[in-house]
Amino acid sequence: MDEPRSPGPLVGVRVVELAGIGPGPFAAMLLADLGADVVRVDRPGGAPLGIDPAHDVTNRNKRSVVVDLKSEAGPGLVVELARRADILIEGYRPGVAERLGVGPDECLAANPRLVYGRMTGWGQEGPLAHSAGHDIGYIATAGTLGMIGPAEGPPSVPANLLGDYAGGSLYLAVGVLAALHHARSTGAGQVVDAAIVDGTAHLGAMIWGMLGAGAWQDRRGVNLLDGGCPYYGVYQTSDGGHMAVGALERPFYAEFAALLELGEDAPDRDDPSRWGELRQRVAERFRSRTRQEWTEVFEGRDACVAPVLSLREAARHPHLAARGTFTADAEGRTQPAPAPRFSATPGGLRRPPAVPGAHTGEVARDWNLPALNGR
Repeated sequence: MDEPRSPGPLVGVRVVELAGIGPGPFAAMLLADLGADVVRVDRPGGAPLGIDPAHDVTNRNKRSVVVDLKSEAGPGLVVELARRADILIEGYRPGVAERLGVGPDECLAANPRLVYGRMTGWGQEGPLAHSAGHDIGYIATAGTLGMIGPAEGPPSVPANLLGDYAGGSLYLAVGVLAALHHARSTGAGQVVDAAIVDGTAHLGAMIWGMLGAGAWQDRRGVNLLDGGCPYYGVYQTSDGGHMAVGALERPFYAEFAALLELGEDAPDRDDPSRWGELRQRVAERFRSRTRQEWTEVFEGRDACVAPVLSLREAARHPHLAARGTFTADAEGRTQPAPAPRFSATPGGLRRPPAVPGAHTGEVARDWNLPALNGR
């Protein structure tokens, strides 16, 4: 089939993604959602994620070819793809791409304008660079995991959203696009070393500033934004649901206190020594009604209170439905819509998740690389 007209601001940008799991594929999906022509180079033997590839949303808007990098011809095919590309993304441990013959030296020799994006947990250098790891260990080492959760008990695990995707994918995407701008201005490509420990640490910039100013304690559950503050936290309702409160500014807090009916004798919000009493008062009030009842009380009011929704509930929320925050593909799979939004060049869902090898003929033709077809 012919490639559909690609919406989005990255139309015309060619990306090679060497298949992996986690932050690399998600970063490539971001580029694909914005219109880039992303060719995922899958390995023989199945999908790395371990689910049916047709349901792997991080492979939407991409095309897939299968290349055996351990075969005699495999590395050369990837280098030829890199020759025709603007960006290459790989997520191997340091040194693996070099051993396979598809490292920066080979690819940049073939295409000096190439942006070679490297996604790892520990980075390309340092004592732990060659060690195995996962999101949870990276954010633990970066000091970020230790900030999340109650003062008593262990830190709370934020799935793999904070490390893999916020500290990893987003920084890789920003990095390769910045390097692409430089390459198009100067003709010189470069290597982008995106490490989850670096990105996750960088996400804490404001907290580090507060720490240095003496406005943040280096322990969990006692600060303004980590659940220590009674008017910035989560409370259980009578039916076991939860409400999220973020009434930081005085006008919002006043509205919050009035709607919650805290009473004029409520402890002073500006006295941290009484935060424990205030939290107890707030918790008692929230336990007096169901989540739905409190939602009706606060909906549309400037009190900065919202119900804590599950994934499926979020997809049905009226505001998100009105904005189209979630969408469905042609097969009816619900998923987040491309973000952010552009007034002149909106992104969109052009293709369902790429099944490994399904687009070999298309890519061989469109990228003028007949050797992909064995010819």
